Amino acid sequence: MSTNSRNTFSGNAIPDRVDVRGPRFAAWVTSGVLALVLIAAAFSGPLAAVLIAIQAVVFAVGAGLGPKRHPYGRIFATLVAPRLAPVTETEPTAPLRFAQLLGLIFSAVSLLGFLAGSVVVGAVFAGFALFAAFLNAAFGICLGCQLYPLVTRLRRAQPSGEVSGPAVATQASASGSDAHSAGAPAN
Repeated sequence: MSTNSRNTFSGNAIPDRVDVRGPRFAAWVTSGVLALVLIAAAFSGPLAAVLIAIQAVVFAVGAGLGPKRHPYGRIFATLVAPRLAPVTETEPTAPLRFAQLLGLIFSAVSLLGFLAGSVVVGAVFAGFALFAAFLNAAFGICLGCQLYPLVTRLRRAQPSGEVSGPAVATQASASGSDAHSAGAPAN
């Protein structure tokens, strides 16, 4: 979760891209913590509740402050990134923040389950979060990042169900382009 050194910022500018290796590192640490939650749930509901509460705070920091200030991102930037080759690939932070929000939701429901005395609910939702974290860590598939474009599209939808703003084809014709339809090759 360290930022690309070419993406330095000054003033009020917000860095919008991070080294792809940072979120994968964070996903490995998260997977380890969530696996510990599931192991603890088998023996001690209160211990599992404490562990998932800690992970929920980590998710909240990641969702609220972004990957650069995420606790695991700071560990990556401080201890891991300096030992790696220079950054060659980056990814946008907005989908990562959304993924952290989803992790926060699942861990909060898990925590509520443990606090209510339902170890099954706590373990199931911790398991959902573990599944998502492990997919990202092992295979680079960020479920929250995959859902992010859909959610942003739905947020822009008007109450009538129409997407606000002109369609791509309408924007092209409004800007004075020739009458090609969207997606048709120009000659």
